[in-house]
Amino acid sequence: MTFDELLNSVREGRDVVIPASWGQGRATFGGLVAALAFDVMASKVAPGRAMRAMQVSFVGPVEPDVPAVFEAELLREGKAVSQVQGRILQNGETRLACLASFGGDRESSVQVAPSPAPAAIPVDQCQELPYIPGVTPEFTQHIDMRWAFGNMPFSGKGGRDMGGWMQFRETPSALTDAHIVALVDAWPPALLPHLKGPAPASSLSWALEIVHPRPTMKPGEWLLYRATIDQAGAGYGHTHAGIWTESGALVALSRQTVTVFG
Repeated sequence: MTFDELLNSVREGRDVVIPASWGQGRATFGGLVAALAFDVMASKVAPGRAMRAMQVSFVGPVEPDVPAVFEAELLREGKAVSQVQGRILQNGETRLACLASFGGDRESSVQVAPSPAPAAIPVDQCQELPYIPGVTPEFTQHIDMRWAFGNMPFSGKGGRDMGGWMQFRETPSALTDAHIVALVDAWPPALLPHLKGPAPASSLSWALEIVHPRPTMKPGEWLLYRATIDQAGAGYGHTHAGIWTESGALVALSRQTVTVFG
């Protein structure tokens, strides 16, 4: 199933069985499940209120090929801001929990230009992260990533920055906020180039902010991602990232706490 097909299944309000083709180890790709939960949460909000910030806790693995229940509750709807809570349940247990703030535009005298995009190697000159069955995560068959910053995972070469270009291999009908949520989490943790061999690592928590007014983006457009390590030690790492359009417009900001077993 493509991302759009899964999105339509969630919008129909029924339990969703996510196929193993979206797997990431023993779990389902975190960006996908967060994006689907986000879309259900967004459906509870009054028109004209864009998602400004979302916090996600990956409580437990959302298992492939097991029915998942998506829930969302509108906690408060003020004059300009709506607060929504979302959950994904499997076998009666919470596997993902998130909070999101949606807000309409306000009149303001404060105007600060967004952070500029970093200089990056053109897409056609970047190394592709290929989908290799049994080697790379299953979900990479749906998302195309091209390395532009930093070293490859498990190379032992270290560094603070990692990232590059990304897009869906199956071009979506539109590039919505839900699509952006999924793409942002596709990149492996920036800590992995510090490891000399494969070791488990996963996101513990994730905070995402989408910039509005959102830049105009075409469905098949490449987005640029660069993550930077702030600190790592004792089995945890803290990173922040920016996401930009091909033309250099800021799209989103991301921050993650990552667990690493190696």
